[in-house]
Amino acid sequence: MNPSPELNSILKQLRLSGILDSLELRNREAIDGQIAYTEFLAMLLHDEVARRENKKLGTRLARAGFSMGKTLESFDFDLLPALNRSYVYDLAAGRYLDEKVAILIAGQTGTGKSHLAQALGHCAARQGRDVLFISQTELFKRLNAARATGTYERRFQQYARVPLLIIDDFALKPLQTPQDEDFHDLVDARYEKASTILTSNLHFDEWGAAFPKNRILGTATLDRLRHGAYRLVLEGESRRTPKPMPDPPQNAVAKNGKKPHS
Repeated sequence: MNPSPELNSILKQLRLSGILDSLELRNREAIDGQIAYTEFLAMLLHDEVARRENKKLGTRLARAGFSMGKTLESFDFDLLPALNRSYVYDLAAGRYLDEKVAILIAGQTGTGKSHLAQALGHCAARQGRDVLFISQTELFKRLNAARATGTYERRFQQYARVPLLIIDDFALKPLQTPQDEDFHDLVDARYEKASTILTSNLHFDEWGAAFPKNRILGTATLDRLRHGAYRLVLEGESRRTPKPMPDPPQNAVAKNGKKPHS
């Protein structure tokens, strides 16, 4: 039972009802430790601030669209010995967010580009930044659907204004019209206003191939992305290794009714 049930209505009126979660524990600690009233109050308020921050973080992570468990703590740096771990952690501190520049991540399939991009996004969310993670394919699918329903501008502004936009698998497919124009407009709208993280299977020198219909537009787009950007190259074996084949049972019989040769 709460030590002061009459506080319920007052705390709810002040929108501080979360204090009730720790009130009994803190009250017992205050009595046992003979804590001053002001220190007791400070503990309760710190609990409430932490609760609200955790709630906000949960909301940001839910909106971000991350896959489960893609954090920096779970990223296996040992599989990428050439990757500068200190450099990654320096980026995770969020300086690029204040600089409003991009992080460009390139590497072969399965080397952990998506995981690392989401891990950096997770760090940004912990720092109080709104983040959105989306694949290039899904980005254009949503913009195209919005164009068809007359809500393109609203959808476009959602991607243009988010403090950190993470676009996965850039240039996995060449950009067709109007995708190349949409992408240019998005990069231009975010240029020097917000940060973007891109992952791609292509080497940086090959990114221009994503704009086969309009190389000039591609050059202008990539020039904005590269300005002041941080680059990461992931070199290593694919993490998506198949499970080994199980050994056949000793008395296995082939389809033709004959035992397989040893």
